[in-house]
Amino acid sequence: MGEHERQGRVEAPRRYRITRLPSPRKESPLAFVVAEPCIKCKFTDCVDACPVDCFKEGEDMLVIDPEGCIDCQACVPECPVGAIFYQDDLPPRWAHFLELNRRLAQDWPTITDVQPPLPDAERYRDVQDKHHLLSERPAT
Repeated sequence: MGEHERQGRVEAPRRYRITRLPSPRKESPLAFVVAEPCIKCKFTDCVDACPVDCFKEGEDMLVIDPEGCIDCQACVPECPVGAIFYQDDLPPRWAHFLELNRRLAQDWPTITDVQPPLPDAERYRDVQDKHHLLSERPAT
């Protein structure tokens, strides 16, 4: 029996964080990519699943920092709109999101906690071709 159980308290398990070790790869690391379905929705379920805090937050979507992603895949099933893809599996129509994630991850702040989705998330959930709606401004 643990110390806290003896005192009548039971603590919830802590969320563990993984420290990324330097990659032995010489080329750019492969990573997961957030694509168009996230725009104007910004569900953050994926953020809680990420053990290395590699999600970055913009005004109306999230991106993954490819330098921080450890390819664990924990975020993929958590995304309710299916916006997260391994870069090699990214649909051709969203190929530009690979570079977009890299670029925006440099300027957007890290998000570490689940937040409510955007107010119109349900309205935009199934909207196609919404790249033109993307704001490249960081979250405030």
